[in-house]
Amino acid sequence: MGDFCPLIQKKCKEHKCKFYTQIMGKNPNTGEDVNHFDCAVTWLPMLLIEGSQQTRQAGAAIESFRNEMVRINDNPQPLLTNQNDNPQTLLTNQTETLPTNQTNIKALEN
Repeated sequence: MGDFCPLIQKKCKEHKCKFYTQIMGKNPNTGEDVNHFDCAVTWLPMLLIEGSQQTRQAGAAIESFRNEMVRINDNPQPLLTNQNDNPQTLLTNQTETLPTNQTNIKALEN
């Protein structure tokens, strides 16, 4: 029964068939290396399991990223100012304390 093709209802033609495919990688169930030819119909269950595992991993990564963004956005104030400064005075104080070079200002005016 192992060499019976359900598509043509005859013995498998192996390398003469377009569905006869080589798969290389790891078995998602056992973790063992896989490197052999077989019918694409035979590969479907293993490939579906691998696809669902990859989808779960991507979902977990997206959820982790989302949770980190929510954590950062819950309290953005410490990122912008010191705890005793308010954002307006921080910006005002910084522009007032910038050193001015009178020679450069006069050169720009001319």
